[in-house]
Amino acid sequence: QVQLVESGGGLVQAGGSLRLSCAASGRTFSSYDMAWFRQAPGKEREFVAAINWSGRTIYYADSVKGRFTISRDNAKSTMYLQMNSLKPEDTAAYYCAADLASGTYFNGIDARARDKYDYWGQGTQVTVSS
Repeated sequence: QVQLVESGGGLVQAGGSLRLSCAASGRTFSSYDMAWFRQAPGKEREFVAAINWSGRTIYYADSVKGRFTISRDNAKSTMYLQMNSLKPEDTAAYYCAADLASGTYFNGIDARARDKYDYWGQGTQVTVSS
């Protein structure tokens, strides 16, 4: 199993930046494909970005492409989400998620599916004021 703890959320003005971190403990971090999801009040949890176990394959939601950057440091057992040019519509609780890499290709359809991920953090709140 792996335990996930997010940090780095906060209140920021539109156009500003935040960097979220997801620290993992337990089983070897590099064994997991990872992702960020977010959930705004009254809305379903939605995909933001995903990165495979090696960091070589990355996917983004269209709504954040060009503004957000996902990365990971396997030596530090940590995943990051650099968020730039933030908009009020980015306001949400952000969750990191993990799935034990299966050895098959990390395709974009599976990467975006919530039910692919077995492990979730508790979330960190991001609020963007206009």
